Amino acid sequence: MLTWLRTFWRPKSLGERGESLACRHLRRSGYTIVARQDRTRLGEIDIVAVQKRTIVFVEVKTRAAAEKGTPTEAVNAEKQERLTRAALSYMRRHDLLGNCAARFDVIAIVWPDDHAKPTIDHIENAFEPTGQFQMFS
Repeated sequence: MLTWLRTFWRPKSLGERGESLACRHLRRSGYTIVARQDRTRLGEIDIVAVQKRTIVFVEVKTRAAAEKGTPTEAVNAEKQERLTRAALSYMRRHDLLGNCAARFDVIAIVWPDDHAKPTIDHIENAFEPTGQFQMFS
């Protein structure tokens, strides 16, 4: 394959496949996806979705196996604080503070390399805002 073509056509990483699967799962569950991979200097939000009148900040963790820990365990206190800061920034940028409820969900995916069907665990309201940023919910 030509070198320049490889830069435009590369296989998706496990994380990218996991985020796409998470979006399909959320849409099937009645959510509306409003943003993906929202990056700022404060952090990244994998998926921003809306369910009824609640804005949902979704962290997606995908693993090929759970031997070294479940995907959910990777959303530790430090990661929760970074997500809280990024969510607060998102809500300020879009003038959403005080206008709607917000919550954090985690979608944990285990997708074995042997092309077996992935398992999806959607944890709604997985954690409360942490750090000095608790005031935004």
